[in-house]
Amino acid sequence: VQLQASGGGLVQAGGSLKLSCAASGHTFDYYVMAWFRQAPGKEREFVAGIRRTGGYTYYADSVKDRFTISRDYAKKLVYLQMNSLKPEDTAVYYCAAEPRGLSTYQLRTPQLYNYWGQGTQVTVSS
Repeated sequence: VQLQASGGGLVQAGGSLKLSCAASGHTFDYYVMAWFRQAPGKEREFVAGIRRTGGYTYYADSVKDRFTISRDYAKKLVYLQMNSLKPEDTAVYYCAAEPRGLSTYQLRTPQLYNYWGQGTQVTVSS
């Protein structure tokens, strides 16, 4: 599967952005999908994930109640709606996909994902 992330940009604190991740490949439905982010000088960190079936979603504590992950199976898209953005949300955001089943803990671990998009920059000004 190939992933293409888009939708990043510059926004003021308190604003919103919606990231999209377009996936190619006919087995998209069976992949765990997630968003990670990496700020300069920091490690890549989990933001949100969504399971293959059932729509179960998971969030980092830092974004819970502000961000929403969703997926459109027909369009092979995964979205990350980001509201109430803060300067500390500034980072490059990456979408990731993994065909294996991952536990609730494992899906938060970037090293376990085999497929990555190219990243999209999100900058939140104060």
